[in-house]
Amino acid sequence: MKKTAVVILNWNGQKLLEQFLPSVIANTPQSEADIVVADNNSDDNSVDFLKNNYPEVKVIQLDKNYGFAEGYNRALSEITTEYVVLLNSDVEVTPNWLTPMVSYMDNHKSIAAAQPKILAQRNKEYFEYAGAAGGYIDKYGYPFCRGRIFGTIEKDKGQYNSPVDIFWASGACLLIRTKDYKDAGGLDSRFFAHMEEIDLCWRLNARGKHLICLPQSTVYHVGAATLSEENPRKTFLNFRNNLLMLYKNLPDKALKRTMRTRTVLDYIAILQMLLTFKSKNAKAIKEAIKDYKKLKKEYKDIRDENLKKTVVDNISTIYPSCILKDFYIKNSKVFSKLNFLK
Repeated sequence: MKKTAVVILNWNGQKLLEQFLPSVIANTPQSEADIVVADNNSDDNSVDFLKNNYPEVKVIQLDKNYGFAEGYNRALSEITTEYVVLLNSDVEVTPNWLTPMVSYMDNHKSIAAAQPKILAQRNKEYFEYAGAAGGYIDKYGYPFCRGRIFGTIEKDKGQYNSPVDIFWASGACLLIRTKDYKDAGGLDSRFFAHMEEIDLCWRLNARGKHLICLPQSTVYHVGAATLSEENPRKTFLNFRNNLLMLYKNLPDKALKRTMRTRTVLDYIAILQMLLTFKSKNAKAIKEAIKDYKKLKKEYKDIRDENLKKTVVDNISTIYPSCILKDFYIKNSKVFSKLNFLK
């Protein structure tokens, strides 16, 4: 049996499959991995395209659009390989992209998940926003990466070519032990999309697992192929899911203090949106806060379970300061200027 399954979640993405699936097939050794497309009930002829042009690709047909999180949960319930790669349909992989990650994890059993170096497909000299050279969060839940802090994206000059422990691996290209994925409960289906891989990685970290970025492996990601950066729906999901993630995973001693600060910071974000004439995004943040408060009580049992299974309270890959302060006040615009992991 093959060791790895590369699973691409698709929804009405025939054009992306036409463009990027050939690189996956050409650069993924057939002896090492199966290639699987999980289809979220597309109506754009994606499934027929695959069956007619790539009969070697296994297709899992879902009965409706379950979104990123539940779509992968349902697809991975049918996967029995030791490893699985969650790979976005807008990712171009390179020769030898998979083998270094699998080999490293074979030799490091404490590693639950890994990601490659992720560069921008449209500008290949630069890191890509969603993952870059490995993801982190600060103590208030704001995510950033080696190679990308907020909207500042660095040129890849080899400055982050060393393997390093990370807090989160990007869902654009995430290699994970199938057992660890399932034991941790998979992705949170109520998130639908955005932040779900960070939430999963938090659970893995808290349960004593490690995650790593291995820059020896490189892929190119288009990014924002589903929702644009300014889309109010994306703003809503990012803010709401981030708050839910904090509530689900923060230790008791940090929860109240962190959420008080986050409330202030979120209302500052609303004001900033209004001042820059992004009223729909401001409204989306307000709706996200409202929806978080409504859902919070439904997550109490999940929070209790997460805390019960936590064996690591002080996770070393959580940035102990406020990235907003360091970025905007201290002018630390790139990862190498942060006093972190040195």
